[in-house]
Amino acid sequence: MTTLFLTGFMGAGKTTIGQALSEALSLTLFDTDELIETALKKSIKDIFKDEGEESFRKYEQKILQKVSGQPVLITTGGGMVTNPSNRHVMRESGLIIYLHSDPATLLERLKGDTTRPLLEMKDTKAILNLFEHRLPYYLEADYVVNTAGKSIDTIVTEIIGFLSRDHRFWA
Repeated sequence: MTTLFLTGFMGAGKTTIGQALSEALSLTLFDTDELIETALKKSIKDIFKDEGEESFRKYEQKILQKVSGQPVLITTGGGMVTNPSNRHVMRESGLIIYLHSDPATLLERLKGDTTRPLLEMKDTKAILNLFEHRLPYYLEADYVVNTAGKSIDTIVTEIIGFLSRDHRFWA
């Protein structure tokens, strides 16, 4: 069995789907943001504030390299895919599933969220530009799951269906 990665923009449901999928597949779940916060004893928001996004991205890269290559499920931060090295690590060590949500749905889910440093820009156009910039990287995934209007169980069942037909996951 290979590493399974969930990617997607902020608010796509990576944490929620990751928890349900890890239970369904009996896989250990690692959330890269949580691992960083635990290791540094600091919130992501404070890391961005105190050290900047560049430092955070370096922490992300180190954590990804540390936990990849094991039979686990890893939920990634929304910007993880912007680093070519991270995309390479994910491709080489596992399968990548992109949880796609349309921009309107994402904006609705993110409304009022004060925990995400990149949302502090609060400019809808800037958030949409960030989504558009990341989209080509998300679409490099092995599987794309459109989450619009689907229940958690439906999404998990769809992902398990993909995996059941992919010999790489079970190898």
